[in-house]
Amino acid sequence: MPMPDDTASVRLDLWLWAARFYKTRALAKQAIETGKVEIGGQRAKPSRSVRVGDALRVARMEERFEVEVLALSDVRGPASVAQTLYRESEASKLAREQARAQRAAERAGYHPPETKPDKRARRLIRALGDIDAL
Repeated sequence: MPMPDDTASVRLDLWLWAARFYKTRALAKQAIETGKVEIGGQRAKPSRSVRVGDALRVARMEERFEVEVLALSDVRGPASVAQTLYRESEASKLAREQARAQRAAERAGYHPPETKPDKRARRLIRALGDIDAL
């Protein structure tokens, strides 16, 4: 449950897990260590304290989130509670939706084959070196 005390703080990896940005604390820790999470524009360590009002930039796969911490929690609860822990900026929401639409448009042009390639087609694929088509 969210902690109301303003002086309280929670570890960054624990908060990201509780806010449901990552499925496990280990994934949150790995993301922080590889520079995919920033606090106030600076890289952070997994043990860094998060306080109410901190601005976070979180990169998860192709998505980028810019959020402000509204509440602290060290317990992973339902998604409805996790969404109350932060507020995403409007610019971030708009950019994520545009990127999602762009990826959907790129996928719309690709049509996978209806059947598996036969022996001749597999040989041609290997000869062309198109690993993605296998």
